[in-house]
Amino acid sequence: MCGRYSLFTPPDEIERRFGATFEAPFESTYNAAPSQSLPVVTSEAPETIQRMEWGLIPSWAEDRSEHGYINARAETVEDRASFADAYEARRCLVPADGFYEWVDREGGKQPYRVTLPADELFAMAGLYERWRPPQRQTGLGEFGASGEGGEDDVVETFTILTTEPNDVVARLHHRMAVVLAPEEESTWLAGDADDRAAVLDPYDGPMRSYPVSTAVNSPGNDHPGLIEEVEA
Repeated sequence: MCGRYSLFTPPDEIERRFGATFEAPFESTYNAAPSQSLPVVTSEAPETIQRMEWGLIPSWAEDRSEHGYINARAETVEDRASFADAYEARRCLVPADGFYEWVDREGGKQPYRVTLPADELFAMAGLYERWRPPQRQTGLGEFGASGEGGEDDVVETFTILTTEPNDVVARLHHRMAVVLAPEEESTWLAGDADDRAAVLDPYDGPMRSYPVSTAVNSPGNDHPGLIEEVEA
């Protein structure tokens, strides 16, 4: 799975890398966690870096608290009711410069950070959705307003796809985020079904991993010290 990641690259570099502009001020994070509002580049507006909440809520959900999928399996995403519509029409790139995985050790789990060789930016494959609270009758019938909720109530959320691990991640976990090569990003956003499916494989470029402080375990911790290597 992918449950934490980092994105602290300067905003101008992120904009150049993805050919898109932030719609709101960028806030670096060394410990991006579920439920946070984080940057994504969508298939609908690839020229803009938007912010959405990490934890996909299907559009048909009755109650947002019953859902919040942080990951979706690439092998089944097309067939799962929670993701099928988004897979067809609402795909996104999730910018990152590293992600975390945890390994069972005597005395507790040891977190590791996984990156490209020089902490380069990359994109993880994601899906996004828009959820509106169900409309409720006010009791005024045909002569009055028909419910509660409106455009201001729309919640935009995303999930990160996972796949089988490559050799680096396999030493840490049995799943990994779908990391896209730069040339695969446009295919994921705008390619046909066969081409999209073909990019959801384990990343085959060079990667590295190293142990980091257990301080990353708490989403309340967010500082540069989290990415420093420690002794495992």
